Amino acid sequence: MNEIHVTVNGRARHAPPGTSLLGLLEELELDPRTVVVELNRQIVRRPQLEDHTMRDGDEVELVHFVGGG
Repeated sequence: MNEIHVTVNGRARHAPPGTSLLGLLEELELDPRTVVVELNRQIVRRPQLEDHTMRDGDEVELVHFVGGG
């Protein structure tokens, strides 16, 4: 398999096999310190983002922190 199919915030995406959640954030140019990552309805803590490799069919939700004042 040359790519996996995942859903990110409701949109279909393709990624190379072995892509970690941290790799996904880097590809999307997102700072892991400002995003909460949910993988298949489970929150993944920032220190574990590199340890979680996405698999075909995974669903990822990314929630951004927004500052205000």
